[in-house]
Amino acid sequence: MLNRVIEWSLKNQLVVIVGLVLAILGGVWAIRNTTVDAIPDLSDVQVIIFTEYSGQAPQVVEDQVTYPITSTMLAVPYAKVVRGYSFFGFSFVYVIFEDGTDLYWARSRVLEYLSGLSKQLPAGVAPQLGPDATGVGWAFMYVLNSPERSLADLRSYQDWYLRYGLTSVDGVAEVASVGGFVRQYQVEVDPVRLRAYGISVGEVKKAIQRSNIDVGGRVVELAEREFMVRGLGYVKSVRDLENIVLKAGPGGVPVLLKDLARVSIGPEIRRGLAEWNGEGETVGGIVIVRWGADTRTVIEGVKERLEELKAGLPEDVEISIAYDRTALIDRAVETLTRTLIEESIVVALICLVFLFHFRSALVAIISIPVSILLAFIVMKIQGLGANIMSLGGIAISIGVLVDAAIIMVENAHKHYEEWQGKRSHLEIITKAAQEVGPTLFFTLLVITVSFLPVFTLEAQEGRLFKPLAFTKTYSMAMASILAVTAVPVLMYWFVRGNIRSEKPPPGITHAPLSLHTGTQLGPTMAMVGDPRHGCDSRCDYCSTAADRLGVHAPLVGG
Repeated sequence: MLNRVIEWSLKNQLVVIVGLVLAILGGVWAIRNTTVDAIPDLSDVQVIIFTEYSGQAPQVVEDQVTYPITSTMLAVPYAKVVRGYSFFGFSFVYVIFEDGTDLYWARSRVLEYLSGLSKQLPAGVAPQLGPDATGVGWAFMYVLNSPERSLADLRSYQDWYLRYGLTSVDGVAEVASVGGFVRQYQVEVDPVRLRAYGISVGEVKKAIQRSNIDVGGRVVELAEREFMVRGLGYVKSVRDLENIVLKAGPGGVPVLLKDLARVSIGPEIRRGLAEWNGEGETVGGIVIVRWGADTRTVIEGVKERLEELKAGLPEDVEISIAYDRTALIDRAVETLTRTLIEESIVVALICLVFLFHFRSALVAIISIPVSILLAFIVMKIQGLGANIMSLGGIAISIGVLVDAAIIMVENAHKHYEEWQGKRSHLEIITKAAQEVGPTLFFTLLVITVSFLPVFTLEAQEGRLFKPLAFTKTYSMAMASILAVTAVPVLMYWFVRGNIRSEKPPPGITHAPLSLHTGTQLGPTMAMVGDPRHGCDSRCDYCSTAADRLGVHAPLVGG
């Protein structure tokens, strides 16, 4: 069957060449569109559930929030581990799924189970899912510094301006703020005055909530025009809060919030801070890349958007990059790319030296990049990104990619020496390729399947080494396919012209080796047909065997 494939390829060279060109173009497209990162993603498929329960102790959070959520998540399909963590005022629940589970399918199942959990949680407690990202999504950080602005001002710029602008970048899952002070209205009640007026803290809280809302009304028609009636009640300043009416006092005099509390703008209680190069506190933002997105492309988009957003900031506010994974990605890819190029050059030079025919060496040289390009097409279809492990698989297979081409070209040289002028060029190439092509095809397949045990690895070790095994397998498989399709066609076009023969030139005699007995004749140089081994100059056996064994002696006479 493989002999028929070789024969068909040589008879339909135009089809093979067109297919080869299309494959090369597809490989170039795949390389340009393959996701690039420094390392493979070793994270488990997990969904994070964050629940805030302000002011409550960890034990209360555990009993009323974490335990109901974890017990419910145990029933989610394909969930293998559920971990719950309770802290002061909030809870984290991690739902880890089996390998191979689609992340968005897992998130939808978690939301489905959370929808029936609202009655078991305290009033006002609403669990929410974390970003659709993994552990390697933390890819970019920036800081805001200003000699004139306070940390509270910088945090406001980050929370209400930069964060929303960067979230709209394609591939960004979340922009988290860190450092600075979060502004808030703070109401500090006086317990003595509360008791004097007979008002509880709960009543103060309800009054503030009731007064911070807009009220809608109906439409009033006057002079053939409609006027919408609404009540404006949103708090916009400290004064608005101070004038909130709590209740009516003696004689109908209203009791205002400022009569029993001090209202001010202050920072929220901090659980940490951000520092910049030992120069003091700063405000920063952390960009989390969405699962499956191209990290490099996302970071480039974030940088471009930051440049656009700078125009809306005060001139004294400076944005500095604290962490950029692009540098790591570039160094990793550059190192492997340089290694691939160096290996290809070395292999090409070795092919050129040993074949000693430039055009014939092109057959082996061309097969290297074509095999790699075809492997990238399969990587793109599979969704496998380019990283230090996947490119490493290609690097370790380069030396084997040219095996088939070298052997087929060498065999073509032998047939060319023997049959030149006796058979057509197409017939010589066809017979030479059919003689070794099928064997080389299955030899490459054997090498290809040598990495199959790697695919049995699971969990993190599987996610680490499988990209390497995939790319090596794809490269070898593509090389084996080229060996019976494109290589014979390339041989037809390049293996021609002045090919050096390995036979000795005239005047060169054979070494003193007894081809009949396999024993040395002695220190005296002897020609073929020496009577000491029982034959004459017409002995075809000696002449043919000596040529095949390559046993030659330098100039001992004609």
